[in-house]
Formats: sequence, structure tokens, C-alpha cells
Amino acid sequence: MQRPPLRQAKTIDNVFNSAYWHLGQQDFTINEIRTKLERKTENQQWIDTVLARLIEGGYLKSDYDFAVRFCELYFSSEFGAGAIRRKLTLRGVAVTEIDTAIEQVMDEKKVDAYEMATSRLLSRFVNFYGTNREKVYTQMTTRGFSRAEIDHALSQHPQRETLRSKLAVKADKVDLTTEIIKLFKKGKGKTLILQELKQRLIDVSDFENTLYQLTLTDDVDFYQSCQNELAKKRYNLSDYKEKSKAYAYLSRKGFGSDEIKEAMSLDSEQ
Repeated sequence: MQRPPLRQAKTIDNVFNSAYWHLGQQDFTINEIRTKLERKTENQQWIDTVLARLIEGGYLKSDYDFAVRFCELYFSSEFGAGAIRRKLTLRGVAVTEIDTAIEQVMDEKKVDAYEMATSRLLSRFVNFYGTNREKVYTQMTTRGFSRAEIDHALSQHPQRETLRSKLAVKADKVDLTTEIIKLFKKGKGKTLILQELKQRLIDVSDFENTLYQLTLTDDVDFYQSCQNELAKKRYNLSDYKEKSKAYAYLSRKGFGSDEIKEAMSLDSEQ
């Protein structure tokens, strides 16, 4: 939606009034106010005069003074240096002035980034139920804290043991039987299925028993599955190199030596 045109200034007083109104809402950098005044008038002389008077009267700060005040406000609200850098950069303040302002304020106000990160984390999370490690790191990073500061804050949290990864939280909801059958139907053998379940942080303490029950009901048959996977590839098992490739392929799929040998012997008979 296009922004409606502003009523243009007819006198320099109109330009002053516009500047005072904007600065009454919040602090702006010199360039930000200039941009706003350029929407009000095309008379650059009026704009330059107004800006000079505002700076002289202390209504408008230099970019460095603006950055210092900004740092003071944001550090007091428990924002980290990273967020302050991002926000000031977006507002057109030079990187050197930003870094100098951050350093000055941290020194003058005795800002300890590690203590601040710890305080922020404790106030935001009484415990970590209902969230996960990735979300916590994302929120704290957005807040401006570094990885080292977040790690320190977590090490100080009394409920740190309740913080789990997204993968671990998801794994709690998984049904072991369903996942084994799902992976089996994708043509994967026992060792590969176990490996993938572990990588997904799924509890495999009952893996062997669950698998045994599935073999009794014929829901899982690795010998047949191994034969099916071998048939898909059309290896020439009478050739030694081809046979070695077939064995390596089936082994990577997670099948055991007995299953592979039987599949190969049956294939050779056909």
C-alpha cells in the first residue's frame, strides 16, 4: 500500500515543527531525521538549517552519542552486544562508532555479558519443559548473546538437565515397533535400522526384544528383504568383482553375513 504524500512545508517553521514532532516520539539519528524532513520539503537549505539548530540545541545527537545512549538503554534491558550491533547498523551508524560505543558503555556501566546472559536466561526460563535446545539458542542469539555467553548461562541454570534437543524431544514420541517396520519396508537391514534409530536418539533398549517379536509375526524377515534388495541390482555373481560389490552393497544396507550369503546362493541357483 503506497504511503500517502505528506502536506509539504510552506515555511521553515513547518520543517522545525516536523522535526520536533518526530524527536518527541523517539530518538533518531541525523540521517534518519534528514530522510523524514526530505519528505516534508525539497528545500535543502531549510533542512540543513533545521538540522544544525537541532544539533546545536542538543535535540539531535551525533551518531556516536546516539549509539552510546542506545547501548545504555539496550544493555539495561538485557540485550547482548550482537543485537545492539545489528540494530544500530540497520539505523545507519558506522561500525567503528558502534563498536567504540559498546566498549565505552560496557566499561562505564561495568556490563558483564556472561552475567547478563545468565540473568536473562533465568528470567525467561524457569525450566525447559515445553521448549528445546535449538529454540533456546535461537531466542538468546536473537537477543544478542554469543554462543559462549549462552553456554555459560546454561551451565549456571539449575534446571539445565531438563533442556533437550529437538531431536530428543521428538524421539520421545516415537513408537519403536512402528519405526522398525517403517525402516524395514525401505529395504534396510538390522544394523542400519539400529544405527538410524540411535542417530535419531530413539530409545533402543528394547530393540532386540521388539525385533524378535516382529520376526515371530512375520512382520520382519531380513532374509527375504536381503534377497529383494539383491534382485533390484542385477549383479553378475559369477564374476568375483561383481560378487564383492554385491556383498559390500548389502552390507551397507545393514544385512548380516548369513542373510547375504543365503541371498547370493539363492540368486546363483536361479
